[in-house]
Amino acid sequence: MAAQPFDQLTGDIWYDGTFVPWSDAKLHVLSHGLHYGSSVFEGERAYGGRIFKSEEHTERLLASARELGFEIPWTAEQINAAKEETLVRMNLTDAYIRPVAWRGSEMMGISAQKNTIHLAIAAWEWPSYFAPEERLKGIRLDMADYRRPDPRTAPFKAKAAGLYMICTISKHAAEAKGYTDALMLDWRGQVAEATGANVFFVKDGKIHTPTPDCFLNGITRQTVIGLAKDRGIEVIERVIMPEELSSFEQCFVTGTAAEVTPVSEIAGNSYVVGDIIKTLMEDYDAAVRPQVGEMKTAATG
Repeated sequence: MAAQPFDQLTGDIWYDGTFVPWSDAKLHVLSHGLHYGSSVFEGERAYGGRIFKSEEHTERLLASARELGFEIPWTAEQINAAKEETLVRMNLTDAYIRPVAWRGSEMMGISAQKNTIHLAIAAWEWPSYFAPEERLKGIRLDMADYRRPDPRTAPFKAKAAGLYMICTISKHAAEAKGYTDALMLDWRGQVAEATGANVFFVKDGKIHTPTPDCFLNGITRQTVIGLAKDRGIEVIERVIMPEELSSFEQCFVTGTAAEVTPVSEIAGNSYVVGDIIKTLMEDYDAAVRPQVGEMKTAATG
């Protein structure tokens, strides 16, 4: 991550259709998105000047807003172009891109029917979500106290800011105990995901992963499942109970920020960084990085 506070970085941020200096990209303290969580966002990566699966991320951003009951007043094409322009303006080729949309400050209360919908897009250099030395040997996860909620209680298909409150609490608690992250169960007591990444397990040459029926079916998750199937590796989406954690041989997590990261331990259960994980790490790296011809095209416009 950045070595200095994010509000002190330099450059420009795309904000409601125009570029503003980084330090001027502000919102009012009485914005509805801050008080009531009416905000949605995306996390995207650019490799070699190309934003990986940009269209899919934008479609999810627009869908997330609709799940929260508002429409972002820019088309997918406009948002995609704005992301590309932000990347170029910031002179970045390998970067993290953060689009975020929120309800403004016209009304302050549960109801905010007339509030302006804002959209901002920022980009910055950001290496692997986990420290390189941790990523190579596998990260350690604790078990989170909080659980992913019943779909009848929250719009789980939205990448909404409010849904990450329990993730921050859980990750902080895990870090305080010397772990890197935490594994969350769902409201039924079934294995769900890490605080900011989907989780996979390996046993007898097959990959097992929880069915995403109460948490995001991540874009990276879908990509890695496709890569595994291309290799002829069977992927089984199913209910996984916490009692099964000791029976698996390998474990890894996936996400735009996490990419493909091995897990060496979950609350005392140990895993090896095996060949399947190493292969998927290599395949994912090859998939996200544009080929020489694509890089030339991106560079020339």
